[in-house]
Amino acid sequence: MICIRAEIPKEVCEINDELKAIYHSNNSICIWVFKTRIERNGFVDETIGMSKKEREDYYIFNYK
Repeated sequence: MICIRAEIPKEVCEINDELKAIYHSNNSICIWVFKTRIERNGFVDETIGMSKKEREDYYIFNYK
């Protein structure tokens, strides 16, 4: 396990973990939040192999 110290806003911590998808790159950590577990799981399945930018674009196009 690797832990990186960060100050995560309380509002993000209070969201059910099953509604969050978390990805990281060498310089950032991204947390995407969904309305349902089904949406979250679909996003994870559909974005396998995508770059961070591709995932961001996919989220904006499909979930915002």
